[in-house]
Amino acid sequence: MSPVKPTLKTIAEISGLAVPTVSRALNDAPDIGARTKILVRKIADELGYVPNRAGVRLRTGRTNVISLVLSTEHDMMNHTARLISAIAGEMQGTSFHMNITPYFPSDDPMKPIRYIVETRSADAVIMNQILPEDPRVAYLRERNFPFVTHGRTRWADSHPYFDFDNTAFGRIGVEKLVMRGRRNIVMISPPRNQNYAQNMIDGGTGAARAAGCSMRVMQGTTSDNRNEDIQLGVARHLAEFPETDGIVCSATAVAMAAVATLESLQHRLGEDVDVIAKEAVPFLTLFRPQMLTVHEDVARAGQFLAQAAIQAVRHPEKPPLQGLDVPTG
Repeated sequence: MSPVKPTLKTIAEISGLAVPTVSRALNDAPDIGARTKILVRKIADELGYVPNRAGVRLRTGRTNVISLVLSTEHDMMNHTARLISAIAGEMQGTSFHMNITPYFPSDDPMKPIRYIVETRSADAVIMNQILPEDPRVAYLRERNFPFVTHGRTRWADSHPYFDFDNTAFGRIGVEKLVMRGRRNIVMISPPRNQNYAQNMIDGGTGAARAAGCSMRVMQGTTSDNRNEDIQLGVARHLAEFPETDGIVCSATAVAMAAVATLESLQHRLGEDVDVIAKEAVPFLTLFRPQMLTVHEDVARAGQFLAQAAIQAVRHPEKPPLQGLDVPTG
């Protein structure tokens, strides 16, 4: 005989609360006190209570799901894995759950967004790799569907987002290399059609101009390339510009590929060439102590994105939550 599945009524009987109060506590209703919510969730966890999603959707019109839409091409070693963990952690203890909707580089990035909106398989979308005039954002705004971007569009004033100040990173990266005496710098940027690539390049170019040194953007190679392709790109650049003495890398994996190439060509890291990169966890200086790094607080980004998505669902009338992580170097 299978065990009886716990229900809202079961939790109500144990807690001494009314069923509607239990339901509202589990849905994090603002009019329910924190102690009541803690009590109800504790009992629900102990019982192994799982809400009937079909019933929730019938009663509220919601799925209690927030979908994180990610390209399969992204850096899973460092940035994206930490982002996923932070978003999921922030949703813990709420009525919301996260799912991940992947899409492949060969796919139309609109495809997963249209699917979610048309099937109503989630209440909100979190997405990254943002373009200045991102068609996904335009589509979601037109349909009044809740969303949050990890990055900014040209319409950022009117929608929720969290972003890392890549203009500041580009500037700090070049300034740190200049302080080490570097005068011939190359940046391995994200694809230039993405907003944060443009910001990063602008910051680096401005700092190089102010210092009176050279900064090129590596041609034919971006942070989205495979590691072996990045290594080939670095080797080609060094052959064409042997005077290169500083490299700004937009991701941890890019920096590791650049260092691997330098060492294979007998360049001494920290002596012949310096490399600086942003990273979400303190890894690169363990890999090579001579590395220069700038911290990106991806955990904070994930927490903020989750909060912004939940507010966009629950309180669409409120001003959108917007945040910016400004590195200090």
